Order: sequence, then structure tokens, then C-alpha cells
Amino acid sequence: MTRPLEGIRVLELTTAVAGPIAGCVFADMGAEVIKFEAPRARGAANPGAPPALPDAPDHPYNRTPLYNELHRSKRHIALDLGNPEGRDLFLQLVAKSDIVLENFSPRVLRDLRIDYPDLCEVKPDIILTSMPAFGKTGPYALRGSYGPGIDAMSGLSHLTGYPDRGPGKPAQFYLDQSSGLTAALTTMAALRHRRLTGEGQNIELAMLEGELQLVAPALQDFTMNGRVQTRIGNRHAWHAPQGVYRSTGDDQWIAIAIETDDQWRALTTVLGQPELAEDERYATEAVRHSNQQDLDPLIEDWTAQRSHYDAMHELQRIGVPAGAVLDAPEVHTDPQFLHRQTLVWADHPEMGRFPHTRTAWRSRRGNDGVAGPAPLYAEGNQYVFQELLGASDDTLATLLDALVIVTEPQGGR
Repeated sequence: MTRPLEGIRVLELTTAVAGPIAGCVFADMGAEVIKFEAPRARGAANPGAPPALPDAPDHPYNRTPLYNELHRSKRHIALDLGNPEGRDLFLQLVAKSDIVLENFSPRVLRDLRIDYPDLCEVKPDIILTSMPAFGKTGPYALRGSYGPGIDAMSGLSHLTGYPDRGPGKPAQFYLDQSSGLTAALTTMAALRHRRLTGEGQNIELAMLEGELQLVAPALQDFTMNGRVQTRIGNRHAWHAPQGVYRSTGDDQWIAIAIETDDQWRALTTVLGQPELAEDERYATEAVRHSNQQDLDPLIEDWTAQRSHYDAMHELQRIGVPAGAVLDAPEVHTDPQFLHRQTLVWADHPEMGRFPHTRTAWRSRRGNDGVAGPAPLYAEGNQYVFQELLGASDDTLATLLDALVIVTEPQGGR
């Protein structure tokens, strides 16, 4: 099976989540992705690691589930880029590569002297994709940030939560996922441009600007109407009723979202209270929206007598939008996910079979899915430094003695 990015080599200098997500996309699409890590970036201990397989080495640093999810299908090397010899090795690899991917603050590549002009000296058509938090110019350019800081500054946290509470952190890494996918797709466009013109690219993807797209309706509402949107919990700005309602079982719920009068009438029928459709308090969307707090107990009286799956199927059969609220174990067993093979299992040499979430698109040519498990720490050293760069055994041993290259983490234990 031929994957679309086979023959493309990516050097991934990333941390946290957003950059590694982009690297995952490249790797699953067939690119050779070499993940770089500084020798002191992490320690050998990992108290939260699951147990190793029987007879497998006890290397907790190889058994971090999130790390292994974010770095599946890649190679891994540990190289000190701050060392002149490490920098020279990196630039030798740049000359043999197509893409450099990084998500550090702008000062990092500049201080290491591996920024775009430096890369172009050894590879004129290189593509550098950078993912700074706030961009490379402006008063915030040198600031670093993780997702929650950008969630706050973009306005997303201001819109997240319930009306009677303060702003909230979104439950997951939405920014990192969207930024990683955007970085991967724009870089693929740059690859196409290079194929047509021979020109490389220096792509700058400011994560803050990317997240503004998620809050664009609120920005437009203020621009056009002078209205400042705020937190509405599980409600909708005008459709009603909408909410998440308790069902049978421990911490089980169902989401119901009424958008039309026909859906509302169907819901009143299944609730056994068709007269509500004609009640002047609920007859139109506008008055339902004002009075939906009175409807919530009536709806939950019905949902609380059913499982979230049974309620979902019953409501969907009559045209009412509804979805069971699944927890992580249920995602593993949901028939739709099972049929689609949404979770792809790969065999990790120290963790055993490990599930990965496949990318969100499919190809008719069959080149979708997860290309392989996450690499062990520094498992790519011999391939990268000897097969690709031609280093001798003696040279490799010298680099290891000097800690320019390492085979296990050198950070705090």
C-alpha cells in the first residue's frame, strides 16, 4: 500500500501537543518523521506509567500513553542541538530532508542558529513550519504558552462555562488539535508548491490567530450588534430546548437539541405531553427559549427512566436530534466506532497493544489509518546517524560519551 507522503522526510522539533499532532498526520500519511528530543527534556522515571509487558525492559519513559499517542508511526532520536556537534549533525540531516516542523517560541531556533536562513544555506528548498503561540512579531512574540493560556487570550474561555459561574477551561486540547491539523495541511500545500516551482516555504502559524476562528461568531456579533456574548452552558443562543439530561445509570447523560417546531412537537409526543406544543409558554421558539428552564424537569423525568442509548434511539426514530453522552470506555465499544475501526490498535514492544485515534479522513485508495506504534526512546539513533549520515561506530561512541547523543533520558529522575 502506497501512502501519499512516502519519500518525504520530516524533522520534528516539537513539544507538548500541537506540534506532535502535525507530525502524526505526516507519519500516518507515509512520511518518515524523525522526532528530536533534547537529552534533558524528560527524566527516566514516570510514576504514572502502566506496567511493562512480561519480560520487557522496565523503561517507564517508554510507557507514557499520551506521548505514545502523539508520536505513533515516528522515529525518535535524542540530540543536543545546543552543542556545536549536535547542531552540525542536525544541519546534515536538514540537507537530506524536506520539512522542519517546530512549535517553540521564536527565540529558540534563532538562539540555536537553525532558523530559516540557516536551514536554507544547506537546503535551499526546505520547508520550515513554525507554530509560535502568538506569532513571530508584535509585543507578545517572545512569549510562550500552552493551550489554556491561548484559550484565555482568544476569548474562548470567556465563552466556556455556565451563566452563573466564571470562565472555564475547555475540557480538551481543541486548540492543539486544530493547530496541528492546520499545520499539516498548510505544509502539504507548501510541498505541492515546491513540486510545481522548486521553491521552499517558511510557514508561520500563530496559534492564537488560529483559535480566533473558533470564536468568530462572537467577534462578529460584537462588531455588528455591539453585543458581548458570554457563557450559556449547554444552551443555544436561540434554539430551545437544548441541554444535557440525566439518564439511568451512574453519571449517564443524553444531549437533546431542538431546532424546529416540528422537532418540538415530536418531543412533546414522546414525552406523553402533546399539549405542551400548544401551550402559549412553549408554542414558538422565542418563548420556549425564555421558558426552557421550566421544560428541563419535564424532559429529565422522561430521560431518567431510560438508558442514554435507548433514549437516543427512541428520539432519533421520530426525528428529534439526540445523542448519548459517551465516556471513554463506551467509545471503545460503541458500534459505530467499531464498524469504522476508529480506534486503531498497534503493538508496542513495551506496552503491548495500544489504541490510537486515526486521523479524521479516509482515502478510497486505502492509505488511511495509523502507520505504526510509537518509537522507543532513541531507537532511531543507529538509523539516523549511521545509515543516513554515515557516522562510524567510533564516531557514534564518541558522541555518546560526550552526551551529544544519548540512549536514555538525562533529565531529573
